[in-house]
Amino acid sequence: MENSNDILKRVRKIEIKTRGLSNDIFAGKYHSAFRGRGMAFSEVREYRIGDDVRDIDWNVTARTRKPHIKTYEEERELTMMLVVDVSGSRLFGTTDRLKKNMMTEIAAVLAFSAAQNNDKIGCLFFSDRVEKFIPPKKGRSHVLTIIRELIEFMPERRTTDVGEALRFLTNVTKKRCTTFVLSDFFDTEGGKARFDEALKIASGKHDLVGIRVYDPREAELPDVGAVELLDAETGRKVWVDTSSTAVRRAYGEHWQQTSSVIEDTLKHSRVDHVTVATDEDYVAALMKLFKQR
Repeated sequence: MENSNDILKRVRKIEIKTRGLSNDIFAGKYHSAFRGRGMAFSEVREYRIGDDVRDIDWNVTARTRKPHIKTYEEERELTMMLVVDVSGSRLFGTTDRLKKNMMTEIAAVLAFSAAQNNDKIGCLFFSDRVEKFIPPKKGRSHVLTIIRELIEFMPERRTTDVGEALRFLTNVTKKRCTTFVLSDFFDTEGGKARFDEALKIASGKHDLVGIRVYDPREAELPDVGAVELLDAETGRKVWVDTSSTAVRRAYGEHWQQTSSVIEDTLKHSRVDHVTVATDEDYVAALMKLFKQR
């Protein structure tokens, strides 16, 4: 069990690493990728050739009998929400990093990037329910509070319900914000993502971004003979003969099918997303994500 000093040391270590990345690598890239996502109404003016017809204010146009459009300006203050999966599967890891550690570092990089942009940062932890909600605030001390919670928070439940987290986000956050969902997204049933409907609604209200973190052994089973596998979320145990080619093939096919369902669901709701393994460079993954914007 870690004591307070151990936790503070880990917070400080993550701050040094991820704040350096935010300053050196992501300086300006976060803002350029997500600028204009929060727009505030400015004024109404007469339509000019080249203006977007979707911005036409039909009430003013009808009253003046001349086409007018609404103009917007980028809000100086944006809000970023981190929606973080704390279900049992986050504790899986066969490399030098657990999925939890990877998600913690990525969340810290994003939080410091937002803080550097003077944005508010909030955080929501979820399992099959919302475990904790940290309202958006500004400042380094607030970011460090979030990082500390990411390190030491112990959820009450172990299973996953991404849709429940998204529904909570939609209801509690009235103002449009940039939201990063950090999860393995293992929440499918019958060949479909259980969070499909909630994702459509949330992505219509917020600028949603998915960051899927997985361990390489979840995608491919090595040949190590008979092993006992444990489902971290349900507690179910099963013996598997990994020396069987058919077993390893079926395992890999199941992973591919599940991944396709998740990918298709995110794409269908037009949610920008990136997938990164625990043995990969998440910096490259984030850069790829920013370039998609």
